[in-house]
Amino acid sequence: MLDAEPALSISPEKVCFIIDKARELDTEELTIDVDTVPNVDDHADEALFEELTGFINALSEDEQIDLVALTWLGRGDGELHEWDDLRAEAARAHNKRTAAYLLAKPFLPDHLEEGMAQFGCSCEEMQPRRL
Repeated sequence: MLDAEPALSISPEKVCFIIDKARELDTEELTIDVDTVPNVDDHADEALFEELTGFINALSEDEQIDLVALTWLGRGDGELHEWDDLRAEAARAHNKRTAAYLLAKPFLPDHLEEGMAQFGCSCEEMQPRRL
């Protein structure tokens, strides 16, 4: 058991914003290759994709690293007591394609939500404080 819960560099509000936008985008319906532009027919989806990409790209490097590590935590690649290891691996893998990498994940909202839950956070609790 951990003596102290690890701290996140990214605020729960920002993660919840990404979760909401990714759900709205419904990444399961998109074909996104991390090396190419998404195959999006609807202009609204394209605008939403660009908004979400811009938001993620505007995050600090530490926030982007936490976002990737949270995704991995939520999909079961580790447990909360292994957070430092997950985060270190995300830092080693960090590059300028974080948004493309994350948005290529069809279950991104679910994985982020599960990762947040392991930190004891829920987006439902933050409804009134959205970005």
